[in-house]
Amino acid sequence: MDIRDVFGRNLKRYRSQAGLSQDVLAAKMGVDRAHVSAMERGQQNVTIITLWHAALALEVKPAALLEDGDEQ
Repeated sequence: MDIRDVFGRNLKRYRSQAGLSQDVLAAKMGVDRAHVSAMERGQQNVTIITLWHAALALEVKPAALLEDGDEQ
């Protein structure tokens, strides 16, 4: 499993659960909406700082964005 896909699925799931659009999440993270879209599709390598900003914006632990539900 590609970690970018895992991160992307989790990012989208937590964003949806929070009721946030990609635009709103992007603004909270300080990135462009297209960047959020690419991350959710698993097409973007994210830095540890981007991971941290996403976790803060979604109010989840950073590790939650890296958990692979298929392996649990």
